[in-house]
Amino acid sequence: MPVTQSPVTLRVGSRDSKLALAQTELIIGELKKAHPQLTIELSTMKTIGDKRQDVAMNKIGDKGLFTKELETGLSENTIDVVVHSLKDIPTQLPENMLLAAIHGRADPRDCVIMAPRNQGKKLEDLAEGSVIGTGSVRRVAQLRRQYPHLEFADVRGNLNTRLAKLDAPDSVYDALVLAVAGIERLQLGARIAHALDTVLYAVGQGALGVEVRADDVQTRELVACLNSQSVRLECLAEREVMRVLEGGCSVPIGVRSTWDGEQLEVKCIVASPDGSQAVEAGTAAQVTNDDQARALGVQVAALMRERGADAVLKAI
Repeated sequence: MPVTQSPVTLRVGSRDSKLALAQTELIIGELKKAHPQLTIELSTMKTIGDKRQDVAMNKIGDKGLFTKELETGLSENTIDVVVHSLKDIPTQLPENMLLAAIHGRADPRDCVIMAPRNQGKKLEDLAEGSVIGTGSVRRVAQLRRQYPHLEFADVRGNLNTRLAKLDAPDSVYDALVLAVAGIERLQLGARIAHALDTVLYAVGQGALGVEVRADDVQTRELVACLNSQSVRLECLAEREVMRVLEGGCSVPIGVRSTWDGEQLEVKCIVASPDGSQAVEAGTAAQVTNDDQARALGVQVAALMRERGADAVLKAI
């Protein structure tokens, strides 16, 4: 790994939630290992998505819900690096912004967290009309098809806030659906009732994205060590599917990526919010570099369009 030859200060930006800070500390730890002489300054801030807790994410209509304020800091040169959950980063970045590294994908699946009164149960065990909390249209669209006896309600707030809403004695929620990666990064894995193997996850879910200014050559070189090659390639393919289909984090596009040697298979689903319509497609190709990964994503998106994905997305 590269090691800095002289002292350098790197200004890192993060959202101020517990999960965002835990993820940023992971990245800072890796940077310090690679560059022992590096001085790191951490700046935190709230984004639009953090501030607007009273509105469902898909109603706000902004693909940069959790990134804009941080990218402003990059643009104004008050910070040098931003650490995001990759799934929150739009596929079209602002001018002079670059996704310089994709790091360390944790378990990308979704999972179920039960209210205290439902401990020991799975979704299929819950009574008809039980309420499942999630802020994700993608999750609801797939779960309605698989669990038609359940009801779904929006739940906002950072991860700890949502868990507190679930655990309240008068909670309206019987369970929440959350990302395994976030739960485990906060050392709360014991709360997972079961993972949802049949639900395709969000593009980039579980991976961390490191964004920098495109013209900041020194910082690009410093963070290059953070790239996890197989993770980078599968996430680039997934992001290309979403870019071509023009989806954002609030649009119900689900994916699953699997490797067999150098063969990468990407599957995709687009479903209507009520679960009544769904389009699925997938294909595999040899992928050893960024261009091949993006080409695979384009192929998958083309298959989705051939099968009617655009009509489903336009109806949302």
